Amino acid sequence: MLPWDLYVIITTSLGGGRPTLELVRQALAGGATAIQLREKELPARQLVALGREIRELTRSAGATFIIDDRLDVALAVEADGVHIGQEDLPAAIARRLLGPGRILGVSVGTVDQARQAVADGADYLGVGTLFATSSKGDAGEPIGLAGLKAIREAVTVPIVGIGGINSSNAAGVMAAGADGVAVISAVIGAPDITAAARELLAAVRQSRA
Repeated sequence: MLPWDLYVIITTSLGGGRPTLELVRQALAGGATAIQLREKELPARQLVALGREIRELTRSAGATFIIDDRLDVALAVEADGVHIGQEDLPAAIARRLLGPGRILGVSVGTVDQARQAVADGADYLGVGTLFATSSKGDAGEPIGLAGLKAIREAVTVPIVGIGGINSSNAAGVMAAGADGVAVISAVIGAPDITAAARELLAAVRQSRA
């Protein structure tokens, strides 16, 4: 199974004015095991150029590289996979277009959505929003740890919790059944991104021990 421990989502506008590649480098230096590029406003050409550079950084670090939403860009930059939401390209279509060699992640917030995503070919699920968060405008109402536990009991694929997670509540997320945590502002919004990533990764791994 891929190491989903610390899944850092890169949205440059939340990075305190720092360049995208610097956010990625510092997150990887802190031990991020997966990087997702989530830039909703960038044109495809810019996204591909950026994605190619991040592909090299993640490959060197041994980290998984996922593109948010844009399956075409994921294929163009040879990312490890794509992550889609409930309003994006249907998961079954994404699975067919991706082929068997790449990873498909799907955002879910209910047991029914989780079961459907798995039936459609999802390799892992992003489960949330767990706690209140300002990092994602379309996050919806938090489902809490009880919602996470219910989804964990319903599916066997890896799941990463998302939404309002930080080093103080990460252990609870793991105890509820997550295989890792996905974060935006808790890492890339921190003054010291590398230190924030290390602290969060330690909380995740200590919770397993």
